[in-house]
Amino acid sequence: MTDLLTGAPGAGPDSPAAAPEPVLARIARLERLLGDPHDTANPLGLDAVLAADERGELLPEGERALAAFGLGAEFVPAAYGGRFERADRFALLMRGLFRRDCALSIGYGVTGFIAALPVWADGSEAQRRRVAGLLCGGGRLVAAYTELDHGSDFARIALAARPAPGGGYLLDGGKQLVNNAGRAEAAVLFARTDDRPGSRGHSHLLVDLDALPAGRVERTARFATSGVRGCLLGGIDLDACPVPADALLGAEGGAMETVLKVFQVTRSVLPGMVVGVGDTQLRTVLDFAGERRLYGRPMSELPEVRGTLAAVFADLLIADALSVVGARSLHLLPEETGVRSAAVKYLVPKLLQDNSYRLGTLLGARGYLREGPHAVFQKAARDLPVVALAHASGAVCLSTIVPQLPRLAERAWEPALSGTAPAVPGALFGPHDPLPALDFGRLELTARGADRLAGHLPALARELADEARTRPELAEPARLAALFADALGDLARRARALPPRDRTPVAGRRAFLLAERYTHLLAATACLGVWRAAGPEDGFTAAPVWITGALYRLAERLGLRQGPLPEAVVRGLTAELAERHAGHLTFDLFRAPLAHGRAPAA
Repeated sequence: MTDLLTGAPGAGPDSPAAAPEPVLARIARLERLLGDPHDTANPLGLDAVLAADERGELLPEGERALAAFGLGAEFVPAAYGGRFERADRFALLMRGLFRRDCALSIGYGVTGFIAALPVWADGSEAQRRRVAGLLCGGGRLVAAYTELDHGSDFARIALAARPAPGGGYLLDGGKQLVNNAGRAEAAVLFARTDDRPGSRGHSHLLVDLDALPAGRVERTARFATSGVRGCLLGGIDLDACPVPADALLGAEGGAMETVLKVFQVTRSVLPGMVVGVGDTQLRTVLDFAGERRLYGRPMSELPEVRGTLAAVFADLLIADALSVVGARSLHLLPEETGVRSAAVKYLVPKLLQDNSYRLGTLLGARGYLREGPHAVFQKAARDLPVVALAHASGAVCLSTIVPQLPRLAERAWEPALSGTAPAVPGALFGPHDPLPALDFGRLELTARGADRLAGHLPALARELADEARTRPELAEPARLAALFADALGDLARRARALPPRDRTPVAGRRAFLLAERYTHLLAATACLGVWRAAGPEDGFTAAPVWITGALYRLAERLGLRQGPLPEAVVRGLTAELAERHAGHLTFDLFRAPLAHGRAPAA
């Protein structure tokens, strides 16, 4: 077995690498920099993170450490002097930071990545180089979209950019809940440039915040939140504030189309980062369950507790498989990510939040304590809902999927069920396979009925059924895969039968339930694909136990089966979980080593 993060033989992730990628070395370096989370003397440890949360501030030592690490360069494409090359690896790097502190991850990190995407998609060469220099130099760029009066309804955004008498624009209005609004050097503003109805009424502006005239801008507001309390969520109020004509990003009126495309990137990568929060919560409960004794034995040995821990572990692997495949889709199947990214952004946070509740029942009253050895659990439980809502709520994601269901059924699922689906790229499921560069120009507003991921499900089910005839250990995964293939057929029939009103974002509950079922079928396909792509050298990732557990969990959520996980699956999952817990390895697909017993190091 090869260590993913070093390329050296030994304990670690389940998949080999012929030579370590530079980004994998940086992931390992970031973990060393964060240090042992339980070392009370560690300025980046959990005690320091919790103290900063109580003060309602970002961990100062954390910001300094990330600046020294050069985190801003991770948000900049390599073509412009940065380090961003692969969406899946970027999510994996940020996952380590989310394991430690959601607030620091968002407050110092993800905000700049989100804000820069319209620049890489639409900006001029000069604008791209300006933003690259700002981020690589440790500066801050913010994304100014949200207006509390309009929520996620971007078509009603009111901040106006009117033509100025001498050229350029005059900005009037405000933005709220803008992370780092009060201390950023620049912002990407989503502003109304045309009052006429339609999709061409808004534009992006790249604004130098420090150059705005005094008296025309106010950036001192701050909004207190229950989760990610350290994030500096502020506002920007503008009063006839002038900006130059070259602040315009792309064509005037083109921002809505750009947003709908580049948000596919954020929806695909953010969930993979947040898997780290689920890891921290599960690890915290394992610590408690191993120490707590009930009925003369450790709590972790009680059947109900074992079943819960195994189910949560399986869900974490599901979330990782879907997020990995979603991120890799950006490179391999960008024309289809309009629907797939919404599915990833909906289901992964939902799995994590559901598991947060289940794990909280095991902790009991300790799950609410803001001090003591398990206090990080309640912080994560408060942070998760805020992070899940950020950028696109579950309702928004499902409303993106609903109008596409009938065409997906007609053009992708039904042909696949009849055996005529187009081939899926093999590299889609191989976390270590190389990827082409992310091409923003290939992103589309909708998938136009293309869905090679879900369309691969019937073929996977048929292949497993054939192999199970000579390999008894595959009988249960094959049986479950057949259930999901049948469920895809049922979904296709129901989607084709939707009345016109239920094919729009204002559809009724029936259509939204179908969209939710679709996300689970995508997750099942992703899990099967990752499992099938693994080889004997991949250890646990290639074993039937995890895929059986994952498919059981998804089948239960879809109502295809009822009852707890089989005892053999619980036994296999809890054994793997205990080994990783004792060995300080991550609970995701990568089985990566965690900092333990070592001081933070550059």
